[in-house]
Amino acid sequence: MGNVIANMSMSLDGFVAGPNDEVDHVFAWYEDGPVTVETENPDFTVNISPESAERFVPGTLAALICGRRLFDMTDAWGGRHPMGAHVFVVTHSVPDGWPREGAPFTFVHDGVDSAVRQAKELAGDGDIAVATPTITRQCLDLGLLDMIAVDLVPVILGAGVPFFSELAKAPVELETPSVTEAKGVTHLTYRVRR
Repeated sequence: MGNVIANMSMSLDGFVAGPNDEVDHVFAWYEDGPVTVETENPDFTVNISPESAERFVPGTLAALICGRRLFDMTDAWGGRHPMGAHVFVVTHSVPDGWPREGAPFTFVHDGVDSAVRQAKELAGDGDIAVATPTITRQCLDLGLLDMIAVDLVPVILGAGVPFFSELAKAPVELETPSVTEAKGVTHLTYRVRR
């Protein structure tokens, strides 16, 4: 069985976006290197360092779980997530015009635990990413996360959307991270202690 991994780019002071949801600073590493990586969505291409390119491999992620807010903010990634993953959207209501035939999106109405269960069924031995702070916090509180991957960017935002806050079951203990240093980002991967 694959891992359930919360993965986000984050500022040194713990924010995944600025106060108005701006992500330019935390996503700068996607345009900071000499290696061009074509994603599974032809509208998205990244230019990253060789070290980051070893970790950022489109097509290797089986499923992704997000909330309705991210789905709306990204305009559903134009109909296909850049990593090629099937996307499970946790929401109270299905957006107008969805679902769409052939689009890799499932709308989950009965909570995060159901989204993780459905993603695991689809993913088999593949990994599942959790892509929002709110869903990450819920997964941590429910004991559903196996790993946390932080793409730590050398910037201090001072305010914004925190990756981790208001955990109901803190502290959460993590194993010693694996560390990959790269241009404009340090990739940290922690296994969650059970």
